[in-house]
Amino acid sequence: MEKTADVSSDENRSSPAGGRGHEGEPHRQGELGSRLNWLRAGVLGANDGVVSTAGLVVGVAGAAATSAELLTAGLAGLLAGSMSMATGEYVSVSTQRDSELAALDQERRELAHTPEAELEELTGLYMAKGLTRDLAREVAVQLTEHDALAAHAETELGIDPEELTNPWHAAGASFVAFTVGALLPLLAIVLPPASVRVAVTVAAVIGALVVTGWVSARLGSARVGPAVGRNVLGGAIAMAITYAAGVLLHAAR
Repeated sequence: MEKTADVSSDENRSSPAGGRGHEGEPHRQGELGSRLNWLRAGVLGANDGVVSTAGLVVGVAGAAATSAELLTAGLAGLLAGSMSMATGEYVSVSTQRDSELAALDQERRELAHTPEAELEELTGLYMAKGLTRDLAREVAVQLTEHDALAAHAETELGIDPEELTNPWHAAGASFVAFTVGALLPLLAIVLPPASVRVAVTVAAVIGALVVTGWVSARLGSARVGPAVGRNVLGGAIAMAITYAAGVLLHAAR
């Protein structure tokens, strides 16, 4: 029993935070969080593809369009939506990356010109996390000696200098996610017979929205019921409005 207690004590002393985790665990948690964020963004992108394309093709179907016209409208909506999503994501992430690079450059300058002030700042940040001043100072010194920029970037800015956001990856992921989502209502509207194509599309879209709502809720640790309900209701309202608009436009010809 004494040997076990000694080992536990040694492990606690070896961790700057008092034994709150094994070496490398925060990095693994950060990678997991990043992957979950990408997955959540992919699910939401697919959800957008489902809803926007479904609204478009159901509205066109309400105007008594032919299968060829539906396919043309659906493909146009798919390409326009996926390109819009990709472009928007590229611009957004590029802006974020520029901000991260600017913050890192500022941190490099401060480390080069006022290293002692930066060390004191890092000490204060660890004290704010609950460490005593002596321990916070020791942690700050050791991390500064190992990699001063990384220590300040991660603790002060919440940035990992080795894993900056990539706008091309974000744009590609958004394009693919939207396209995959949009294909479902597009195929559902053009493949069945004309007499049932709207009903088949609505059923397929509702099913897809249940799945994306469930997945997004699980990824965000939220309640599944309300998330699915909101998702399905929003998609159903979108399809109802566009279908009604299509019917009215057809009647007004």
